[in-house]
Amino acid sequence: MPKSRIRKKADYTPPVAKQAQAIKLTNRAWVAPVMLAMFLIGLAWIVVFYVTDGSLPVDSLDNWNIVVGFGFIAAGFGVSTQWK
Repeated sequence: MPKSRIRKKADYTPPVAKQAQAIKLTNRAWVAPVMLAMFLIGLAWIVVFYVTDGSLPVDSLDNWNIVVGFGFIAAGFGVSTQWK
């Protein structure tokens, strides 16, 4: 019976390591205070509107004061996307 040939495999050479690049983290310390401020301003706007029967935040906006309050809250959620 003929003897099978042994194939010589090339030795494993690991890929060339890339130079590690420093990750530049920007300072995002402003995000949490601004986010919480927007939430609280929106909540306070809506609460003041209801407590004063619609006469205090901006009288001429009437029921649109609720939209303004929710706008502040939505802006707070928008700012929260920047939080890392």
